[in-house]
Amino acid sequence: MNMTASSRFEGRVQSKATLWAGRAITAIVALFLGFDGVTKLIRDPHVLSAMADLAFPERAIVAIGAVILVCTVLLLIPSTSMLGAILLTAHLGGAVAVQVRAGHPVFECVFPIIFGVLLWLGLSLRDPDCAGCCHFAPNLRGRFKGLSMQKFGRFLRFSH
Repeated sequence: MNMTASSRFEGRVQSKATLWAGRAITAIVALFLGFDGVTKLIRDPHVLSAMADLAFPERAIVAIGAVILVCTVLLLIPSTSMLGAILLTAHLGGAVAVQVRAGHPVFECVFPIIFGVLLWLGLSLRDPDCAGCCHFAPNLRGRFKGLSMQKFGRFLRFSH
């Protein structure tokens, strides 16, 4: 499939700059996740101590690393990239839950979310079909018009 051809969603045409930006963002995400997976596979001492801090048994670390690597490879193959993105999003969501449960600082809890956003941004820039099904519809924006960061912060404080 020609990546600069028209998409079946909204007749989008993808420029070469958009395609390369998506590839670059995906490469950054894939390199990080690949490094994460390999360090788990080789049982790096830093990873072992971090996983012990998060109450993961040592026997699970290699399996988690293998799953990360398989999902990252799926992300990089164009025909399976959507499946890889969905599986990696599930993994990153679990990472957020584990960090919150462990009581870690906000940045450590938000870091997997940032990578999830970058993952989907890279995929949507690479694949116009994905961009057509991942964007927010213009009519939904009006529903969030009155939402401010102060109101959102108050919601988070009182939702516990």
